[in-house]
Amino acid sequence: MDMELILQKIKDKQWALADIDWDAPGAETITEEFRPKLKAFMADLCWIENVGARGFAALATKAPNPTIAEIYRYFHAEEQRHANAELALMRRWGMLEEDEIPEPSVNIRMAIEWLDTYGDEMPLSVLGTVIPMLEVALDGALLKFLLEEVHDPVCHQVFERINNDESRHIAVDFEVLDMIGHAKARKLAVDFVGNVASPGLIIGALMYVPLLNRTRNNLVGMGMDPERLYTAMARFEKLGSRGEFTHRVPLYQVIRQHASMVINPKHPYHLLANAMVTISEHYPKALFRPIPTWFKELTYEPVTKGVKKGMNAA
Repeated sequence: MDMELILQKIKDKQWALADIDWDAPGAETITEEFRPKLKAFMADLCWIENVGARGFAALATKAPNPTIAEIYRYFHAEEQRHANAELALMRRWGMLEEDEIPEPSVNIRMAIEWLDTYGDEMPLSVLGTVIPMLEVALDGALLKFLLEEVHDPVCHQVFERINNDESRHIAVDFEVLDMIGHAKARKLAVDFVGNVASPGLIIGALMYVPLLNRTRNNLVGMGMDPERLYTAMARFEKLGSRGEFTHRVPLYQVIRQHASMVINPKHPYHLLANAMVTISEHYPKALFRPIPTWFKELTYEPVTKGVKKGMNAA
């Protein structure tokens, strides 16, 4: 993959909230009965975008070359733009009061805290493996389901742009994952052993499992067939198998095996995962630190287009 060409394409494909007519007809298609479930869904989706943004910000400091670092900075800004667009949709549908920012779920709060605490110290081999799974599974399943359930034309305009961005994210994600696998076997093994027992990775696993199952349970509660999520997760292995060296990354094999348990509804793993979701609901909110200051960059306002390093592009 020619990363210089990809970077130029990313630059050429930038868009802004101002490109969307937020007052166009269609908002009335959201029924009062569906509104509360959709609000909770959109709030989680908005914050998942921000988890992705924070992950790309960390990846930009570990990129294998300056071109990929610049791509990650664009991806960081694009994920924030996705969150802003989702806030604008919530605002359009009358789900938010003036300047209201939706409250993240407890599992997403845990993910945010993990990234803020450990993200910058995680090596490329960890973040470069976990981020592709989150993008393929969560974004893939959530966005497709939303487009089927919501008939507002403006929503479809927004998510057509978001899907185009995400397709580029996933292409680069798996290219970099293959690059990671190109390292010598000794280095891959040392990196894996050195990180697998680290507090950051252990806590990350304890955060990741209930986050994934909570998302699955919420989608099922909204009427989505869980097979949709399972199909999206299966793409992780399918896309990874296309890379010549991806299979050599130890954490890729761990996450691939974990995905095989998740997509098997009869696997006893779900008993543990759902128990972790229940336990996380009782996590004392007082123990959470304040939501990081970067959340103030979220806005539903259709401001100008552009990307600044480490800053929001709406």
